[in-house]
Amino acid sequence: MGSIEKAIRVSEERECVQEMVNTNPSFIPQKYLRSEEERAKDNIVDISLNSSSQIPILDLVLLFNGDKGELEKLDKACEEWGFFQIINHGVPAEVLENIKNGAAEFFKLPLEEKRKYAYDPFTRQGYGLYYPHTEGQKLDWSDSIFYRLYPSHLRKPERWPAKPPSFKDAVETYSAEVRKVAGKLFGSLSLIMGMEKQEGLLELQKDLQMSMRVNYYPTCSSPDKVLGLSPHSDPSSITILMQNNDTIGLQIRHDGGWVPVKPVPNSLIINVGDVLEIWSNGKYKSIEHRAVTSETNTRISFGAFVMPNIDVEIEPLQEMLSMQQKPAKYKKIKFGDYLTYAVRQKMDGKANIEEYKS
Repeated sequence: MGSIEKAIRVSEERECVQEMVNTNPSFIPQKYLRSEEERAKDNIVDISLNSSSQIPILDLVLLFNGDKGELEKLDKACEEWGFFQIINHGVPAEVLENIKNGAAEFFKLPLEEKRKYAYDPFTRQGYGLYYPHTEGQKLDWSDSIFYRLYPSHLRKPERWPAKPPSFKDAVETYSAEVRKVAGKLFGSLSLIMGMEKQEGLLELQKDLQMSMRVNYYPTCSSPDKVLGLSPHSDPSSITILMQNNDTIGLQIRHDGGWVPVKPVPNSLIINVGDVLEIWSNGKYKSIEHRAVTSETNTRISFGAFVMPNIDVEIEPLQEMLSMQQKPAKYKKIKFGDYLTYAVRQKMDGKANIEEYKS
């Protein structure tokens, strides 16, 4: 059976988690349950006891204006955390609220209505995202909508939910704003990575790609026994994440523990992707992260994956090799090949990028 045929089969067989919870809130199928051994290894940091365990918060206006102190904070955040939150990012609050409201209303629709926009493995867009899985792999306690946003010719509007009526426009507006944020961040990253031009990283990626996954995390009667999203790193250059409320669900791997990320209102969360780790020759870390569920609160997240054109060859930048005075730690690879490899694997920590170390 080919990979596309397998994707269709798995997509059709995979239950809607939200529907399972609506039908029987206390029931958790075996294929979602984590082993006791895995759960025993959890080391979740209590952020209420240690403020230094909070990920850094950066000001995008200061970064864009070239503030030296803020650029140093960016460098340190990428190196020590691989995650940070940005404030003063310029995306209007109304734009954020519109897409949050649209997604919330969509997930309230009857299942038969949502399935009109069923995930298409050929274009990788739509509702009910298929996850590659192997025998015995546990499934994630979440449902999704997946969009391909840029280049715009890759969009399949028939797979974009048209209900509520304002949702499509909200996605369109939000994605355009997030693309601007990405451009500003790449300018700041170009500066701290020693590139001659502030547009260096943006130009390196050629015709920039951007996709978005909207994840819906239903409540779970035993949240410690499941995961909303399995531990993984992102195959992107950077990922820009927004959450719909102050329920803490994202956790990142840091100093051997899982650190819960407490969202700052109206902020955006940024994480280093595998591509940026390769470009930086490992100085900046594409950090393993996961999502947990709640017994009382549903949660929606919006992850925008910003990536190079599939024909771009990625390898450590000469500027970074010169600064580090070290040999390249990663092999050269065409990004399209890396992305294809990554999306065909199960979510398994840092396994994808480890495969391409020199």
